[in-house]
Amino acid sequence: MSPFKITVVSALTLLFGASIAVAQAPQMVRVRATIESVDGSMLTAKSRDGAEMKIKLADNAPVNEVVKASLSDIKPNSYVAVTGMPQPDGSQKAVAVVIFPEALRGLGEGHRPWDYEPNSTMTNATVDNEVASVNGQTLTVKYKDGEQKIVVSPTAMITTFAKKSAADLKPGQKIFIAAAKKLSDGTLEAPNVQFGDYGVWR
Repeated sequence: MSPFKITVVSALTLLFGASIAVAQAPQMVRVRATIESVDGSMLTAKSRDGAEMKIKLADNAPVNEVVKASLSDIKPNSYVAVTGMPQPDGSQKAVAVVIFPEALRGLGEGHRPWDYEPNSTMTNATVDNEVASVNGQTLTVKYKDGEQKIVVSPTAMITTFAKKSAADLKPGQKIFIAAAKKLSDGTLEAPNVQFGDYGVWR
């Protein structure tokens, strides 16, 4: 076989292999739902649009309760997740701020589009500084590829996590899973889950 044909075959093999890898990559699903029933590690839940789903907790999946915090709990060097809405001046108006425990520092770092509502964003970053303003508090947060100016008004939801276990999951609770894996039978596998009544579906 000529060198040219070998090159072409090799390229096609790599392309075919990459296509298979993409095709086999599991679909990841963001879950905002209410628990309907609990059977061991299997949850039956109803999404906010009314669809029923089966969710299996992965072995030793972390479970956290989302609890209220206050603006004063946000300090320089806090690692936070901010659900925001872009403003005309380029800043982000915070809809919700999650203060991560130190063990989760670095989780999901960066700035990206979000699906809380149209045009919303998510910024996971470290607080560099904070300045009081007439509109609340203005934070400068930094992540590996840049920074954002965040305006946190008194109406923003401020939360943090309290470590819990799967035994604390009960019917009627709202849950959030950032990236559940969709299995071949349609069941979702959850690597972790957050629950609570306040600020969960941010």
